[in-house]
Amino acid sequence: MQSYSIESANGQAKLHLQDIGRPVPGSGQVLLRLHAAGLNRGELIAAHASTGAASRPKPLGGEGAGEVIELAADVSNVKVGDRVMGRCYGAFAEYALMDAAEAMLIPDGLSWQEAAAIPLAYLVAYDMLVVQGKLQADEWLLITGASSGVGVACLQLAKALKARVAGTSSSAEKLARLKALGLDVGIQTRSPDFCDAVMQATQDKGANLVVNNVGGSVFAECMRSMAYEGRFATVGYLDGQLSSNIDIGLLHAKRLVLFGVSNKLRSAAERAALVQRFTADILPLFASGQLRPVIDRTYPFQELPAAIAHMESDRHLGKIVLG
Repeated sequence: MQSYSIESANGQAKLHLQDIGRPVPGSGQVLLRLHAAGLNRGELIAAHASTGAASRPKPLGGEGAGEVIELAADVSNVKVGDRVMGRCYGAFAEYALMDAAEAMLIPDGLSWQEAAAIPLAYLVAYDMLVVQGKLQADEWLLITGASSGVGVACLQLAKALKARVAGTSSSAEKLARLKALGLDVGIQTRSPDFCDAVMQATQDKGANLVVNNVGGSVFAECMRSMAYEGRFATVGYLDGQLSSNIDIGLLHAKRLVLFGVSNKLRSAAERAALVQRFTADILPLFASGQLRPVIDRTYPFQELPAAIAHMESDRHLGKIVLG
C-alpha cells in the first residue's frame, strides 16, 4: 500500500511516499481502508522544531475516516463494514490501524471528508471547553487564532453551548467568515494588543475562558483579558514561542486557572474515556445537523505536499482534508 512518512532534521521536514506492507490489527485494534484524513499543524510544527541529525521517517497523519475491513478477535464495539472516524497513527495512507476504543461511528449524512475533519479538532475543543473549561451559557470565550481548525471547532461548540465568543485573526476576511458562523466579536490583530477590545465587549469583566492557539507571544495579554475565576487553555504555539512571563499577582487576585491540552502523556484509557464522553455529548449534534465541520479545501491523496503548503501559507479557515 502507499503511505506517507516524514523525516525531519535541522528545522526542515521532508516527505516520503512509499509502498509498504498493509498493517495487521493487534489486540484492541481495527484495520481501516481510509477514504479521507485530516491535516493537523502540530505534526508539522514538531518536524520544523527538530534540530540535529535527520530523524528516522515516521508515518504521517493523525486522524482519518474509513471502512473497517478487519478487526482483532477481542474487538466488539465495531464490525467489518462499519464507517468509522477517529484518531489513528499514519492516516496518510491507503490503510491504517485504529484503536477500537477510539473508533466513532460516522453519523449518517456526513461525507468521508467531513468525518475526517472531526476527530482531533472537535475532541480537543470538547476537552478545553466542556471537560476542563466548564464553559456555560452566556459566558465569554476568547479564542486567539480563531480561524484555525481547532479555533473554528471551539467557536462552533461554544455557540452550541450558547456562550458568547470573541476571536482574534490578522485577516478581516476570515473574521467576516467567522461572524457568519456565530462569532460575536472579531478582533483583527496578530499582536498582543486585544485586551482592551475584550474588556469593552464584556463590560470590563473579561473572558471566562480563553483558548490560546497562538503561543507565548500572546500569553500575558490573554491573562490580562480574563475574568475573575477565569480559565485559560493552552493548546498551540503557532508562533513557536514556548515561554512567557506570568503575572502572579493577577493569577492570585483573580483566582485564575491555567491548564494545557495535550494527549502526549495521556494513557490509552484516558483517551478512550474522552472519546466515550464526546460520543455521548457531541456526536448527536453532528447527527442532527446542528454541527457541521468547516472544510477549507480538500486535496487528492497524491497532493499532500500541496495541502501542506496551503496550511503553512495560513490562508485556510477550518480544516484541510485529504480524500
